[in-house]
Amino acid sequence: MSQYRDNDIEFDFFDEPETEEAPHRRRLPRFDRSGSGGGGRPPMRPAAGVTPLVRLVGLVALMIFIVVVLVFWISSCQGASKRASYQSYMDRVRAIAQSSAQIGIELQQKLTTPGIKQDQLASAVSGYGQQQQQEVAQAKGIRPPGPLRLEHAHLIEALELRAKGLSRLADALNQTKTSKDSSSAGTLLAQQAELLVASDVDWDFFFKDPTTEALQSQGITGVAVPDSNFLSNPDLASTRSLVSIWERLHGASTGGTPSGNHGDALVSVRAMPQGITLSTSQPTTIRASTDLAFEVTVEDSGCCQEVGVVVTVTIPEQPKPLILRQTINLINPGEQKTLTFKVTGQPPFGPKTDVKVLVAPVPGEAKTDNNSATYPVFFSIG
Repeated sequence: MSQYRDNDIEFDFFDEPETEEAPHRRRLPRFDRSGSGGGGRPPMRPAAGVTPLVRLVGLVALMIFIVVVLVFWISSCQGASKRASYQSYMDRVRAIAQSSAQIGIELQQKLTTPGIKQDQLASAVSGYGQQQQQEVAQAKGIRPPGPLRLEHAHLIEALELRAKGLSRLADALNQTKTSKDSSSAGTLLAQQAELLVASDVDWDFFFKDPTTEALQSQGITGVAVPDSNFLSNPDLASTRSLVSIWERLHGASTGGTPSGNHGDALVSVRAMPQGITLSTSQPTTIRASTDLAFEVTVEDSGCCQEVGVVVTVTIPEQPKPLILRQTINLINPGEQKTLTFKVTGQPPFGPKTDVKVLVAPVPGEAKTDNNSATYPVFFSIG
């Protein structure tokens, strides 16, 4: 029995069930970093959202660059416009400045014209005053740049001083026509002429200098501030000069030969830039150069004011002599004035040369032996 039971009993619980083989995991091929196709990590992909951010940053940078360029361009245009505005203003002022200065030149020529009569001079000065008043009106019609309003007001003041000075000088000439006192007449004339001198100071100190500083502070370059000098020789407006002018005017009014001891004298001649004083008795060796010039000093040796004194320097050249000529507009009794004659041609080298200097006689001059001299010289190279 036991045998049969043993055969009948099946020990199924001891048998392990058949297990299913686990499926194989698929492995991604490795990419070799060397690019040989072997195993390795795959290329990294940018994280989501990085690409739009890079594009945004680039766009912002481009916009900033464009804005900066526009700012510089606008600033450059504004700077060019500002410079053009100042240049236009200076051009208009320069025309007035030159016209006013020309009136001053003509006035000085009239004051130093030999033989002019007092009523003729008074009429001419009155006309100059009217011309100058027109310059004032033109200046008032100019609209200056904002930072130059105060300076432009001073410019108008300078022109008004000239117009008033001329008008009052003409009135003083008319008032003193019948005067017998040269000192009081000259003083009255000088008081009016002082306004002309003051106008030059006003122009420089209150217009030209501060305007130049304003341009510098604005960063504007290449725009020149015009100058305007009405009296190139301020001494012409002094009491001493105007007393002599009044006396000369009254002498001219009577006609005939001027009374008194008139005359000018040649004082000295120097060769420049060496600074050698020439001698009439001994030859002087002069080194020729591009800076060669002669300084001639003349003195009013008479008792009266002289005008229009012509001085001539002659250097005998081949084929023709070199003649240099200048004029002393006005010189007072006892006063010395020095003229510089620049030698522009080539002087003769080698043999002795005689340089001749002549101070032309003035009306009424009797003594002329001190008006000229001849100086023997040798011109050398180096």
